[in-house]
Amino acid sequence: MTSKISYGLTVFAGAFLLFGLEPLIAKRILPWFGGAAAVWIVCLLFFQIVLLLGYAYAHLLTSRFSAKSQALVHVVALAASLLLLPVYPRDWWANGAAASPTFHILLLLSATVGLPYLLLSATSPLLQRWYAEEHGTAPYRFYALSNLGSMLALISYPVLVEPWLTTRHQALAWSVFYAGFVVICGMVAWRGKGRERESRADRSGGDSRPAAKWTTKLAWVSLAACGSALLLSVTNHITQNVASVPFLWILPLSLYLLSFILCFASHAWYPRSVFLRLLGVALGGMTYALSPSFSQLPIKTAIPLFCCGLFIACMFCHGELARLKPDPRELTSFYLMIAAGGALGALFVAIAAPRIFSGFYELHVALGLCAVLIVVVHSMDPDSLFSLWLRRPGGFAVAALAVAIVASLAVNAHATSASARISVRNFYGVLRVMDGAAPNVAVVSGNTVTSDSVAGGGDPNYISLVNGTINHGVEFLAPDRRNWATTYYGPFSGIGVALRAAGENGPLRVGVIGLGAGTTAVYGRAGDQFTYYEINPLVIQIAQQQFTFLKDSAAAIQIVQGDARISLESEPPQGFDVLAVDAFSGDSIPVHLLTREAFELYFRQLKPDGVLAVHISNNYLDLQPVVVGAAANLGKEAVEIVNPDDHAKGISAAVWILVGDPEGFEGKAEIEGKGLVMAPRGANRMWTDDFSNLFEALR
Repeated sequence: MTSKISYGLTVFAGAFLLFGLEPLIAKRILPWFGGAAAVWIVCLLFFQIVLLLGYAYAHLLTSRFSAKSQALVHVVALAASLLLLPVYPRDWWANGAAASPTFHILLLLSATVGLPYLLLSATSPLLQRWYAEEHGTAPYRFYALSNLGSMLALISYPVLVEPWLTTRHQALAWSVFYAGFVVICGMVAWRGKGRERESRADRSGGDSRPAAKWTTKLAWVSLAACGSALLLSVTNHITQNVASVPFLWILPLSLYLLSFILCFASHAWYPRSVFLRLLGVALGGMTYALSPSFSQLPIKTAIPLFCCGLFIACMFCHGELARLKPDPRELTSFYLMIAAGGALGALFVAIAAPRIFSGFYELHVALGLCAVLIVVVHSMDPDSLFSLWLRRPGGFAVAALAVAIVASLAVNAHATSASARISVRNFYGVLRVMDGAAPNVAVVSGNTVTSDSVAGGGDPNYISLVNGTINHGVEFLAPDRRNWATTYYGPFSGIGVALRAAGENGPLRVGVIGLGAGTTAVYGRAGDQFTYYEINPLVIQIAQQQFTFLKDSAAAIQIVQGDARISLESEPPQGFDVLAVDAFSGDSIPVHLLTREAFELYFRQLKPDGVLAVHISNNYLDLQPVVVGAAANLGKEAVEIVNPDDHAKGISAAVWILVGDPEGFEGKAEIEGKGLVMAPRGANRMWTDDFSNLFEALR
């Protein structure tokens, strides 16, 4: 019993530290790459690859070395990993950010947390194999215990860790606990160095059961790959239009792990016939929700729908894996195949899909694969309904459903692609240029593209720049309307008021963080200088080639490609009259543009009487306390300006906060007269580069 407890606690602790590290590191590096949701997807890819390497290490160690050598090698590796503590990526890694930073992120993670993460990944299969050799029993419940530790670590992060500790303190605390784990795991390994006799007996073929067939091993890989691909693609789908909030990262991953826990804890948690029916409903519902007619599905509906669908699909994948688990002598090989499948699924979503698809079609492929696997797995099992499918119409029904789902997904993907004039994709997301005509000109409901009728006459045709379901600009095609300030930049919006007030004193120097379609350039006059900071090179290409705001502007236009924080920090004071922060990551401003250090940088680049305009329109996050609190901390005044929709002119309701010196605002009556002077509310902790609490900002 004592041995079982020590093994179990070590497996649990290793898994807890393993998945406690994921959100910590991802949040630390997120600002360096524009706050893009793809950062988390690449982090998941890295963790899946290193998980595979950890399982391969455990497999090779237990199959090629004696028990004493296994203990010695593992203890030395654990001791060497202590040299990398504390696990905290240094700021100089941010200098390598590029237009497509996937491989830079993988290199960063490898150098920073690679060895500790590999050893933590190897803990569960390695200790399970050692336990099986000592006791001669299958320790598959340790796998459920391992996933329980992983899920608890994830759930606790946004509730118990992120709101109270800075990322630096999180890293230090994690490093201390990891050092303690190294001591405990090293003791367990060294104590078991006398397993030589049992290990040899096991290798000599004490069990007469045949080894798993190659078809079974292929099923292991395919089921694991399907679950992993669904995890990453569903995460991508629900976070592309919302802030990169750790809570939204963690929810799908926790459900993924929960399915592992239930399926490997007991067969009773996976009643096959029940989940087969549920899976049919889930796949059908998600397929229907991916159709173009549901492109504006509210996030409050989309998140429960896709997360429930993910859980049911993962219960199928992992339930079938648990049914196919081999004899303990093939335990590490089994886990190695699962890890290989997980890495393949992650590679497809994070590396292959952005390069072969012009849209987010990886979810379509993953759902189609799941439908196909239903047929394949059941046809391999003589006890399933497929064994007698000529006499059981249920078999035909399942096969027909799978075919219908695959066909529907293909039709949906084609329809989505055909609806766009241009559709391009890179690390930062999918950009589409859409044609529009009456009665679909209006852009309403915050940042989200919807349809409504257009009041007034004339030619209402327009094009729009869309990222996911978020609109980044609308331009009318009629010559007399082409230079209208549309969407969130109308004459009575916060940015319109700020530019008009500042322009009374002569030519303007204006900085804009976030280019979009370049709509704000319509305010440019002869003698004005507009400088745009844009991290996504595809946005720059589309704004210059598909829209005319930039080329028609009377102002001198300059575009600086790269993250705005990094670009502004490298420039001398620009003396901007107005600096607009309008960089959207999905439906929110990236966190690193809202910290105290960011606001200090902005005011170093502004004239003493300059105005900082921050766009905070958001369906899911309440950013007003963050901006107003930062303004108060710097001794500035904050004025909130809200403008209503004007459908006839393509103007959306928008919320801006203008920040500046109180004395300067007193001289700009148009600013204070058009808005409401805001005072800090609540006792929210101010965001810094080392601390932010997006969970608290959720509406």
